[in-house]
Amino acid sequence: MENLALAYLDGNEIRELNRLKDDQAVRFVTIKDADGERIYQRGLVFIFYIALKELMPEVKFRVIHSLSQGIYVEADPPESLHENDLILIERRMRELVKQAIPFVKIETTIPEAKRIFSEEGLEYKNEIIDYKRMKKVTMYQCKGHHHYFYGYMVPDTSYIKQFEIVYYAPGFILRHPTPSHPTGVPPFVEQAKTHAIHMEAENWGRLMDVETVRDLNAKIRKGQARELIQVQEALHEKKIALIADDILKQNKRIILISGPSSSGKTTFAQRLKIQLMTSGVSPASISLDNYFVDRVDTPLDEDGEYDFETIDALDLDLLNRQLKELLQERPVYLPQYDFIAGTKSFSKEPFQLKPDQPLILEGIHALNERLSSGVFQKDKYKIYVSALTVLNLDEHNRIPTTDNRLLRRIIRDHRTRGYSAADTIARFASVRKGEDQHIFPFQENADAIFNSALDYELAVLKKQVLPLLEEISLDSPVYFHAKRLKKFLYYFLQIENESWVPSTSILKEFIGGSSLDV
Repeated sequence: MENLALAYLDGNEIRELNRLKDDQAVRFVTIKDADGERIYQRGLVFIFYIALKELMPEVKFRVIHSLSQGIYVEADPPESLHENDLILIERRMRELVKQAIPFVKIETTIPEAKRIFSEEGLEYKNEIIDYKRMKKVTMYQCKGHHHYFYGYMVPDTSYIKQFEIVYYAPGFILRHPTPSHPTGVPPFVEQAKTHAIHMEAENWGRLMDVETVRDLNAKIRKGQARELIQVQEALHEKKIALIADDILKQNKRIILISGPSSSGKTTFAQRLKIQLMTSGVSPASISLDNYFVDRVDTPLDEDGEYDFETIDALDLDLLNRQLKELLQERPVYLPQYDFIAGTKSFSKEPFQLKPDQPLILEGIHALNERLSSGVFQKDKYKIYVSALTVLNLDEHNRIPTTDNRLLRRIIRDHRTRGYSAADTIARFASVRKGEDQHIFPFQENADAIFNSALDYELAVLKKQVLPLLEEISLDSPVYFHAKRLKKFLYYFLQIENESWVPSTSILKEFIGGSSLDV
């Protein structure tokens, strides 16, 4: 399974396998690749769609978000599918897989595509395809059913051998192999807290009538973008205030904040600090970067290089000893790490917490219990920050959270470090690997989860990020990544006025103009 070819690279472009010539030397795209996982997901959703249409043609469904190494889906309405129905659907799906039915690519005009979608009951696609730059629509036909998935597809149903459906009321999870578990469907690990935050955002989007790109575009066309920004930013502020209130109510002293790259942790920490200060509490903070072990003691990775991502690159004994002393309101001499020399020294002035003063620590390992094992649970409050995108392209096609974060990072890296979009995209696979190892396994340990995603943000990011992506030429090794990102950004109407975004917004950490110390 892990070496099963799902597509191939022709130069720096992804091609479908049915275009491969017998004597062509290529690099195959497999489930180990992020693009391979996306291709597999498209095939899985299409097969589910066909099985559902055959067995229960009146029932509709919505792909909502990623969950527990799969895709969380709900019937519309949710009560129209029960657990016994899912057993029958999964059985039919497996029959379709055994039949190796081809996914036939069809290219047609926009008017003809709209006619087909209307006949299929997919009318919601008709509005968004008006935003295509090209006047042709590429869709797929399988067993008489047509669908449009905004990306590449496997040749036939037999490629989707490994999957399972887990009933997870009121919906269910379509689970499949992943890059980190390519040999089959990984063991099920429930993510109840993450799911709850996703659904809270989903329900809010439903109330505001912003669930898909076409809904967002409608708001922009009607001149309602500024109001949407104001409401979403107010919601963020309210959520941060509630977390601050919970910390004070429980009298927590050590506040640990973690989250993946470009999730907005730094802005969140600053806004949390301000909310705590409004209650008369002024938290202190220390940098975990100063707690690295000396370079000679740094662990090595599988390639023999220094592994600065592992938790064992930190001096955990020193950190936990000082945390205990600080909670006892004793003075400590904080370390100061010299990244050039690879050694640490200690401050000449002591650092001491005031009575009941909380301490904020932000870092990738903050939710790992080993980081703060010397501190009692009663004193700790763990917060997971991530951009859990709930805005979808349409009812059957989600926008990956990782894409949202990557676009944020491309803009920030270009603005603050002078990196090109190609540089950032090339590094992102390594960043994601570190997140899989050191962040995601611990997210359910959080006492609070803050969703930093903003439904309007891609319409703002587009203005800055699209020109950077368009600089990536066909001869770049990351061209196919840039091409995919550009294609889905084209569907968004642009919010031109960045001044509508408040200076304290998490988005300002990336596009610039933040009034906070970020």
